[in-house]
Amino acid sequence: MPHSSDSSDSSFSRSPPPGKQDSSDDVRKVQRREKNRIAAQKSRQRQTQKADTLHLESEDLEKQNAALRKEIKQLTEELKYFTSVLSSHEPLCSVLASGTPSPPEMVYSAHAFHQPHISSPRFQP
Repeated sequence: MPHSSDSSDSSFSRSPPPGKQDSSDDVRKVQRREKNRIAAQKSRQRQTQKADTLHLESEDLEKQNAALRKEIKQLTEELKYFTSVLSSHEPLCSVLASGTPSPPEMVYSAHAFHQPHISSPRFQP
């Protein structure tokens, strides 16, 4: 029985000849490599950008930390100063020596005439 050209023969004609298939595989391979190269490049750029951002954030936090440490030092010195002022004032204070609990407005008014309050010019903003 002679072999006629029917639908089974047409499936053969759809596949590329062996030489063409190798070249189309090569083209796909090159395209895949190029796409992968671009994706890797973008990934490295994102990684570098993230590292740069973290570095800037780290520097900013270091500056904030230094400023806060400076403020803590200043406030500690101010606390020492006012503790010293209070310690020297307590023995002389007639309101505190009376031992009678007084409403706050009387304590403050008595202190207003008792002795001028000491202000520290070095701790003024």
